[in-house]
Amino acid sequence: MTVPTSSLYIRQARILMPDNSFLVGDIQIHDRQITQIAPELPPAENPTDREIDATGLTLLPGVIDPQVHFREPGLEHKEDLFTASCACAKGGVTSFLEMPNTKPLTTVQSALNDKLDRAAKKSLVNYGFFIGATAENLPDLLDAHPTPGIKIFMGSMHGALLVDQEAALERIFANGKRLIAVHAEDQARIRQRREQFAGITDPAIHSQIQDNQAALQATQLALRLSKHYQRRLHILHLSTAEEAELLRQDKPAWVTAEVTPQHLLLNTSAYEKIGTLAQMNPPLRSPHDNEVLWQALLDGVIDFIATDHAPHTLEEKAQLYPNSPSGMPGVETSLPLLLTQAMQGRCSIAQVAHWMSTAVTKAYGIPNKGVITPGYDADLVLVDLATYRPVLREELQTKCGWSPFEGWNLTGYPVVTIVGGQVVYEHGKLNTQVRGQALTFETVSFEA
Repeated sequence: MTVPTSSLYIRQARILMPDNSFLVGDIQIHDRQITQIAPELPPAENPTDREIDATGLTLLPGVIDPQVHFREPGLEHKEDLFTASCACAKGGVTSFLEMPNTKPLTTVQSALNDKLDRAAKKSLVNYGFFIGATAENLPDLLDAHPTPGIKIFMGSMHGALLVDQEAALERIFANGKRLIAVHAEDQARIRQRREQFAGITDPAIHSQIQDNQAALQATQLALRLSKHYQRRLHILHLSTAEEAELLRQDKPAWVTAEVTPQHLLLNTSAYEKIGTLAQMNPPLRSPHDNEVLWQALLDGVIDFIATDHAPHTLEEKAQLYPNSPSGMPGVETSLPLLLTQAMQGRCSIAQVAHWMSTAVTKAYGIPNKGVITPGYDADLVLVDLATYRPVLREELQTKCGWSPFEGWNLTGYPVVTIVGGQVVYEHGKLNTQVRGQALTFETVSFEA
């Protein structure tokens, strides 16, 4: 696809600047990048230039969602790269990092190349794909390129992607320098508790089977291996107060962690309201966990936010527990959920942008994104912070067609989403001709 030679102007937006101040002004975008920012730019001279009146709207860096499951290849009845990227565009997500538990698994270079080829043809937004660890594929983990890192399922998985033996984990931590991202749940404890609670079909039991201790034990092991080998570690979807307090006391400079909106905003009371739609891995926790996770995020103990978008059809979710699959969609609701919290005083708009964009670029070494400044890529989202409206099932772009936040009254919905200088979503309409680009990842230095 050729990039247009004309410029795009955004006029009189409330622009979040790199120093976290706001400037009401204009932005010029040309050749995929931000070229000028000023209180007022001269009128456009080229008749092919486009102008967007952003009066009353707030301009933020595009969201970079660093953990999603978009189901292609092999599970496209749940979601595919096109439908998922449409949902991203509608939600202000301009880049994503996708996980390896597809069919076939993304555990070798050829599978990674296949995903990159598929995304180049289908994805409206920018993309990157993790390589998945098995107990046997160390050479593939060392050579895979380009990838943000190695994904290890320490629990909540079966088959080749489950790496739950310490010896196999140690081999991976001991070799190479690439970032390791862990799903930290102790599979042995989960197995034991599944037997203990066998026969219970109330989905609320899920949070007891995969309890706080299962998460803590796995995080402790990953942290110990990371410290021993000084290996870059990222803890995915941190869910418990115990893990947050562990990191508060003992978090090396090369360790980062993320939290999901659902682990901040939902808890075990959701099972009574929405049943298996509240079922995910790691599970929802208590209100106390919600509060401790929020504080850890505010204090910088937790570094950023990811959705863990993991869609299943309503028919699949309607199965009786434990046959109901774990996972929920999230890319369309994450930004308005967090901006609503900001408008309620829980955090600032600048913090939301940091957690959902800037901090992700720093952790994964993604260049030229996450900040609104000349020379950076024009991956941007204009949001409306003056209007509230409910999450409605019929408006969702995700193929699975539901949300655990259905009916929640939110603000900060995207009005315009821009990917590489091209308008991909505007006032409820998608431009499905836009294609994102493959992300690149630079080596990140962390002081020991």
